Amino acid sequence: MANLWHFFGLPDPEGPNNPKKKSKAKSAKPQENLGQQTLIPVAQPPLQISIPTATLETEQTKPSKENNLVAVPLGWKGPVSADGEPFHDLGVTNSARRSFPSRALRYVAPDDKKRIPTRGIGQRISTGDTVIVDLRSLVHMDAHQNACRRELKMMCEEIGVEVFALDAEDKLLMIPGCDVIVDRGSNHLGLNPLM
Repeated sequence: MANLWHFFGLPDPEGPNNPKKKSKAKSAKPQENLGQQTLIPVAQPPLQISIPTATLETEQTKPSKENNLVAVPLGWKGPVSADGEPFHDLGVTNSARRSFPSRALRYVAPDDKKRIPTRGIGQRISTGDTVIVDLRSLVHMDAHQNACRRELKMMCEEIGVEVFALDAEDKLLMIPGCDVIVDRGSNHLGLNPLM
């Protein structure tokens, strides 16, 4: 039956092949062993062999034809696998701080008094933000919708950008920010072109 020594892959000091156990078993009496403690041998640490660093560097940088190893790039500071190949550890996070984005996509709808803040929209567009204006809440106010569209168009002409309709009824408008490129050639509205 396997014991703890076999589980760890070590030879059993009291195993059947041990000559010390046979000699101790003949000389010792079973009554005397009841109060004694068993000593467990400790493995000796492996010998350390010093290898010159020049040999290690040449072995790592030169590809071996026998093992098909890849040469470690010059200046490589990362870890190296057991085969001698450079290893990119994806679990290591870089401590470089990421900057916050400078542009945003803004959604604007009319407020409680059915107004659109065109002055604020103009400031955001000049900084590079893209604004989507939703006029769908003004369902029964066609004249007010047209007034909001005219106001947005005049504001965009002052800034130098264009207004784009995202739906067929011109109730969902997009105003790209400064330095934002809009592709007009492949613009298809609605679900019919997708199906």
